[in-house]
Amino acid sequence: MRRTVFNEDHEAFRDTIRDFIEAEVAPVYEEWEDAGHPPRDFYLKLGELGVFGIQVPEEYGGAGETSFKYQAVVSEECARAGVGFGGYGVHVNLVLPYLLKYGSQEQKKRWLPPFTSGEMMTAIAMTEPGTGSDLAGMQTTARLDGDHYVLNGAKTFITGGVLADRVLVVARTSPATPENRRAGLSILAVDTRSDGYAVGRKLEKIGLRSSDTAELSFTDVRVPVEDLLGEEGRGFEYLTHNLAEERLGIATSSYASAAAAVEFARKYVQERTVFGKTVSSFQNTKFVLAECATEVEAARSLVDRCVEALDAGELTPADAAVCKLFCTEVQARVVDKCLQLHGGYGYILEYPIARLYADARVTRIYGGTSEVLKTIIAKDIQV
Repeated sequence: MRRTVFNEDHEAFRDTIRDFIEAEVAPVYEEWEDAGHPPRDFYLKLGELGVFGIQVPEEYGGAGETSFKYQAVVSEECARAGVGFGGYGVHVNLVLPYLLKYGSQEQKKRWLPPFTSGEMMTAIAMTEPGTGSDLAGMQTTARLDGDHYVLNGAKTFITGGVLADRVLVVARTSPATPENRRAGLSILAVDTRSDGYAVGRKLEKIGLRSSDTAELSFTDVRVPVEDLLGEEGRGFEYLTHNLAEERLGIATSSYASAAAAVEFARKYVQERTVFGKTVSSFQNTKFVLAECATEVEAARSLVDRCVEALDAGELTPADAAVCKLFCTEVQARVVDKCLQLHGGYGYILEYPIARLYADARVTRIYGGTSEVLKTIIAKDIQV
């Protein structure tokens, strides 16, 4: 079906990203996966291309666009090529909305120009060992001492944590109350060069191997009060503000992954022969790909509607939950079926379908597990 969500500017941007991936990413992507992240100067190249600054206001060196559609294009083109941009997604889709919404003018002047150029890469640290999705149960603390906060604690599963230059750390600045376990949380933008800040293990994951994921620890890290993001004690409120966009970002990449899987499988079965016939000539192959293509079309339609809603300021948390739940489940089914059509070669990492399969599993976990999303949706429909 014809898509109407993108205009000529978006398609011109798509051509730019596609050419960039072909020249700068695809030839060396296996090296990135072996290393566990792209080389640091890759982010400077993304900065030069203008990718980081699309939604950054012009006064700070960006393009001043407000639409999410350019980020959707990047997700689709990465999936199409079977590659990733390392910590790009967290930098742009997770951290930037916090800086734009809650950063002071002074903070924006300090942080957004290097954010846009790629000189300052960012990450966000919420999850702690033993707490998982229960953010209200976090134990990391930040005690005010004069004109600094003294930060102590640990975080885990921090995407981009190895190469980040500044990390938004969620910490408890005052005790929770019996009435509200979520009270007392604040967000500090921590300089990773600070004394007492340490990157622990680079975690070895099943998939997304070109994206670094780390453990972080803080031992009496002194954070200037001017690096508090927004107001003290409102951290949990701030975190929930960006959940809809975060979940739409995951849904978009999940749909794009499913679409790419169908295309990889379609090309493979047309070339592969079994019993003297191409695999594509068997009725089972045709039916499986038809089923997959139908699911992908449904996911694409839902994503496009939600992207339009986000740009219009109308995407609700429940809408985003529906989109992420549906698209990640479609991704799981479609990628699995397309791997099966590859036979034994689908299990070999040199084939992009194998990477898609490994990468797909986490999408039903991060950004809100499928079980959490179902709870949100059930509440919205008053069940």
